[in-house]
Amino acid sequence: MNVRAVIVPGGGANFGSLRVACARIGVETEVSDDAARIRAASHVLLPGVGAAAHAMREMRERGLDRVLPTLSQPLLGICLGMQLLFDSSEESLDANAPAGGTPTACLGIVPGVVRRLPAAPSWPHMGWNTLRDRADHPLLAGIGGGDWFYFVHGFAAPAAADTIAASEHGGTFAAAVARGNVYGAQFHPEKSAAAGRRLLANFFALT
Repeated sequence: MNVRAVIVPGGGANFGSLRVACARIGVETEVSDDAARIRAASHVLLPGVGAAAHAMREMRERGLDRVLPTLSQPLLGICLGMQLLFDSSEESLDANAPAGGTPTACLGIVPGVVRRLPAAPSWPHMGWNTLRDRADHPLLAGIGGGDWFYFVHGFAAPAAADTIAASEHGGTFAAAVARGNVYGAQFHPEKSAAAGRRLLANFFALT
């Protein structure tokens, strides 16, 4: 398959490491918020860092909130990008604010509300962790319980029907999700060495 991958600049991410990770598995990417180029891509990636409210404001200003939910090709949300796939998030413009304020409306592609992680054992969740309760899913092909992935996040979606892998940090949360043509990774595959490259290769093999 001829992969034409587009990275959507929807969440203030640094795209350099993701583009390098994709290039290492033979996939060249472009960064674009142009609706026509996004729709013409074979695969779309939505990375993100920062606060959900800020990211969604940027996406609405660019019209991306109307484009992404209508895509039929594989779409992968990474870290904050995965959280933006859900109905809403507890994360406000101030990521350090306590939960309980007005939720941020997100893309509404995957049902559920992203919630603040517990304060213990530490907040935010930063560092290496493994996946558990892995489903038999093509996105996770060749990935085992001993593989480590790099996480940096203070909010996460609860494990639910669309969860294909979970992880633990003060409780169980969704580490990877799949719903139709839409996928999410709460961890950073581009920073997760060979296991992360394997997941990206699996994603680009999806049609």
